[in-house]
Amino acid sequence: MSGLYAWLRRHPRLVDGTLALLLIVMGTGLRLSAIGELGWVRAVFIAGMVVPVVFRRAHPVGAFAAVVADGAIQVLVLSKPVPSDLSVLIVCYTLAAYTSRAVSLRGLAICLAGAVTAVLRWEPKHPSGSLLAAMGWATLVFCSLVLLAWLLGDSTRWRRDYYLALEERASRLERERDAQAQVSAAAERARIARDLHDVVAHNVSVMVVQADGASYALDTSPQRAREALEAISATGRRALAELRSLLGVLRDSAGPEAALTPQPGLAQLEELICEARTAGLPVSLAVEGTPRPVSEGEALAAYRVVQESLTNVRKHAGPGASAAVTLRYAEQDLVITIADDGRGALPGAGRLAGGELAGVPGSGHGLAGMRERVALYGGSVRSGPRPGGGYEVVAQLPLALEAA
Repeated sequence: MSGLYAWLRRHPRLVDGTLALLLIVMGTGLRLSAIGELGWVRAVFIAGMVVPVVFRRAHPVGAFAAVVADGAIQVLVLSKPVPSDLSVLIVCYTLAAYTSRAVSLRGLAICLAGAVTAVLRWEPKHPSGSLLAAMGWATLVFCSLVLLAWLLGDSTRWRRDYYLALEERASRLERERDAQAQVSAAAERARIARDLHDVVAHNVSVMVVQADGASYALDTSPQRAREALEAISATGRRALAELRSLLGVLRDSAGPEAALTPQPGLAQLEELICEARTAGLPVSLAVEGTPRPVSEGEALAAYRVVQESLTNVRKHAGPGASAAVTLRYAEQDLVITIADDGRGALPGAGRLAGGELAGVPGSGHGLAGMRERVALYGGSVRSGPRPGGGYEVVAQLPLALEAA
């Protein structure tokens, strides 16, 4: 049956033509032997009632106007109605189903007024005692039929509008879902870009420092040169492991068996500090307050802040500089402080806010990356020269309730 309904919806003109043919049979086919007075006039009125039905969906207002005009002339000319006058109910239904409610209400009023007028004009004469009752019943029946046709049409229009609204809502939700997916993908790409910046900048700077040290110690201290080369090798392997961890999510073919290195966190800070010391930067690590569990994302953010800050110290603090890393567990926050005593923070040294140097390619993005990463968890980052010389970066991360 659903297939039949779908076929009928695809051929509305055929359905309406069949309905018009049925009205013609009702108006003429059953009365061919007794057309009565003005037979040709009745045929004209029947045609005026039937033809608009064929075009009722494409032109509901026009079809309604044609049928009502034909009916009004019938009341003035004919002495009794024709069966094809049922077209009035059909076009009343169509007007309610395919136009606005304001338009259909005006059409309903016209049809009700026409029904009352037709009863007064065509009601046969009865004895005085039953005339009023007969007219009342006829008026009630005709008006009820008109009202029922209008209610069916209005209900059809409401259901159609409701289904269209549901389809539009589903389409809008689908577009919003696609847009949200694009936003999430862009955020993920930005996160990966920040991580790549941290990993590459930190590990490459360590490798450059170790390589410079190895070249100086190659002739005078082969053992120290060998240690520096071993540190370069270990740093390179660590960098490759972190890069595989970051880029693994971009591989469509990566299955559950793909072994990805876990993201670093606060537990890896000791290793990061030792690596910086091996590279020739004296670094101290202090923990204040009672350590508490930190969510994985916040731990990664804290690690990246320390990593980027130490990278900037090695780049810009100058020779002989040292750094101090402090983790302070406050009541609701984790405060990470990285301070150095290098000359790069002194006036005229050329250091910009964020620990980058003017004229250095790619400078200025380190602090921006820190701020974006920490802001994801409701934290903040501030940085600037220290009063006694040097530079300081302070990051504040609210501790998540579920991690506390």
